[in-house]
Amino acid sequence: MQHLQQADMITGDLPRPSIDTGMGLERIATVMQGVHNVFETDTFRTLVSASEELVKASADETALPSHRIIADHLRSTSFLIADGVLPSNEGRGYVLRRIMRRAMRHAHLLGADKPLMHRLVPTLVSEMGQAYPDLPRAQALITEVLEREETRFRQTLDKGLRLLDDASTDLGEGDSLPGETAFKLYDTFGFPYDLTEDALRNRGVSVDRDGFDAAMAQQKAAARAAWKGSGAATDDELWFDIAEREGASEFTGYTATQGEGRVVALVVDGEEVQSADSGQDVIVLTNQTPFYGESGGQMGDTGTISGDHRLEIAVTDTSKPLGRLHAHHGTIKAGQIAVGDTVHLAIDAQRRDEIRANHSATHLLHASLRNHLGEHVTQKGSLVAQDRLRFDFSHPKPLTPSEVAAIEAEVNAEIRANEEVVTRLMSPDDAIEAGAMALFGEKYGEEVRVLSMGQSDWQGSGKSYSVELCGGTHVNATGDIGLLRIIAESAVSSGVRRIEALTGEAARQWIVGREDMLKSVAATLKTAPDDVVERVAALVDERKRLERELAEAKKQLALGGGGGTSAAADEDVGGVAFSGQVLDGMNPRELRGLLDEAKNRMGSGVAAIVAVNEGKAAVAVAVTDDLTERHSAVDLVRAGVEAVGGKGGGGRPDMAQGGGPDGAKGDAAIAAIRQVLAGETVG
Repeated sequence: MQHLQQADMITGDLPRPSIDTGMGLERIATVMQGVHNVFETDTFRTLVSASEELVKASADETALPSHRIIADHLRSTSFLIADGVLPSNEGRGYVLRRIMRRAMRHAHLLGADKPLMHRLVPTLVSEMGQAYPDLPRAQALITEVLEREETRFRQTLDKGLRLLDDASTDLGEGDSLPGETAFKLYDTFGFPYDLTEDALRNRGVSVDRDGFDAAMAQQKAAARAAWKGSGAATDDELWFDIAEREGASEFTGYTATQGEGRVVALVVDGEEVQSADSGQDVIVLTNQTPFYGESGGQMGDTGTISGDHRLEIAVTDTSKPLGRLHAHHGTIKAGQIAVGDTVHLAIDAQRRDEIRANHSATHLLHASLRNHLGEHVTQKGSLVAQDRLRFDFSHPKPLTPSEVAAIEAEVNAEIRANEEVVTRLMSPDDAIEAGAMALFGEKYGEEVRVLSMGQSDWQGSGKSYSVELCGGTHVNATGDIGLLRIIAESAVSSGVRRIEALTGEAARQWIVGREDMLKSVAATLKTAPDDVVERVAALVDERKRLERELAEAKKQLALGGGGGTSAAADEDVGGVAFSGQVLDGMNPRELRGLLDEAKNRMGSGVAAIVAVNEGKAAVAVAVTDDLTERHSAVDLVRAGVEAVGGKGGGGRPDMAQGGGPDGAKGDAAIAAIRQVLAGETVG
C-alpha cells in the first residue's frame, strides 16, 4: 500500500507505505512456532494425531494429505454447523455437505472401518472451544450431524464405488467415462459427480462432463413435460421456470432475522420483469432470505427490503411457490429494484417472535391432547398466526370443561419448566422410528428437522415431552411462549374438533379483558367480583320464582274471567257452551293445562284460548268428550289459525293447537271459532 486516493484520484503518497502480507492468525502462528505450514502448528498437529490414532494409520507420505484434509474439513464443517448451517442439497448447506463428504472420502481411503469425523469432535472442542464458545454449545448437534451424514455417505460410497468399478473395468489411462454413466450413478444411486471424478483420477481416467450435463438437461426436460401434463395452474409455470433457472431459495431464518440477498427474479402482474419502480406492487425472489414462506400452517413473514437507489419495499406476505421458492410480496415505497441487485432483507422480528410462540404452543398442545384423550388424536390442520393459533385434531366427541382445563394446565406446566427447544436433522424414517410425529400436510425430503421440546425425560420415558417433525420456526425455550389460554373448542366436521388459543401477551390481554368484564358485571349487580356467581344464582332463582307466580296469576286470571281482551264467561253458541279468551303474554306451553281445567269446570262445552306472545299467536281448542262426535277440536282450531295468518293446526278431536304470525288478530280467531261452532261459514 503506497498511495492516498480521494474521489477516484491519487492525491499523494501514504506517510508509511506497507505491504499486505495476508498473514492472518494461523500464518503468524506458523512463523512463531517455527514450522513450515499450518498443519504443523500445535492445534492442527493435535487433530492430525487424533485422526492417526482413531484410524490406526500413521501420517506417512502417502496418508499425510488425507489426515490433513480430515483435520481441516472437520474444523470448517464444525464451525459451519455451530453457526446454524446444516447439510442440504441447496445453497450453503450443499457446500457444507461437499466439504464433509470430501473429508469422509479420505477417511475411507485411510481404511476407516466405521464413521470417523464425529469421534474427532471432542478433540476439536478441546483445542478451539475456549476461543470459540459456540463450539461446546453446539457439540451435541455437530456430533450427531457428522455421524448421521457419514453413516449415510459410507452406504452411498460403498454401493457407488462397486457400481463405478463395474462400469469402468475396461477403461485405462487416458480414457473417459461416459457422461450418461456418471449421471446414472448420480441420479439413481446418489453417487456425487465430484466423487466419480476423484475415484477415477488416480487411474488417469476422466469423466465426460458435457455428456453428464446433457443427461441432466434431458432429465429436467422430461420432468418439465410431466409437470405440464399434470394440469398445474399457469402461475405455477412461471414459478417452475424460475426454480429451474435459479434453483431453490435458501432459507436463513432459523438463526437470523435479517441478511443480504441477491435478487434473482421480479414478478409484476403475473409476469417476470427485469426492474420495478416506486409505487408498484412486486414479488421479489432472492437467492437467500430470512423470510419464512407460508407453509405447514405457519403464516409468512412480513418486513422490509432495502438497498441502493433509496430502495424501500414493504413486504406484506411471503409465500412458498412449489415448496422451494421464497416469494416476497410487497409494495415499493421508494426507489427502484432490478434483477441482480444486492438487497438487505429484514423481517418484522416482533411479529416473528409472536408467531414462533404460537407455533411451539401447537406442538405442546398436540402432545397434551394425546396424553389426555388418547393416541388416536392426530393433527388434521392448523393455523399459526401472529395473534392466535388454531389446532384441528381427530376426536369423536366434544371435550368436557374438565378435559380442556387439564390440557391447558399441562401445557402451561411445560411452558413454566422453560426447557430448551432442540433441533436435530434426521431422515424421515429414522425420526418417526425414534417417536417423532409428522405434521399434517407437510412434505418432507430426505432430511427433516426434528423438534424436541418440554421436559427431556417426561414421566420417565427417556424422551422429551413433544417430539415432532417440523420445518417451521420455533422459540429457543418453552418459557418464551409465556402463557397458553384456550378460548374455544368446537366441531369442524364429523370426528374432527378444533381448539383456538392465545399465547403470551395476547393471552394476558384476553384474561385482563375478562376480568374487566367481571368487574363491570359486579358493579351492575352491586356486589364484589368474588360474589358474582352467588349473586347471579340468586337472581336466576328469583326470576324462576317470579315466572312461576306470574304464570299462576295469569292462569287464575284466565279462569276467573278477566285480564284478556275477550270475556271468559260461558256463552251458548249453536246449543253448545262456549268459552273464548285472548290472553297476552301467556306461554303457549301452558294452554293445554288451562283448557283441561276449563273442560272440568264446564262439564260439557268447547273452550278456546289465543295466547299472544312477542307478536305471535298460539291458538288452542278443547272439546269435552260428549261433544267430539258433533264438533272436532281440529276443525275449530284450523279456523282460528287461519284468522291469525297461519296454516293448518292439528291434534285430536278433543284437543288441538296451532299458531300464526299475527297476534293482533286474536279476537278474530275467537270469532272464527265461534262461527264454525255455530255452523256458519267463515267469511
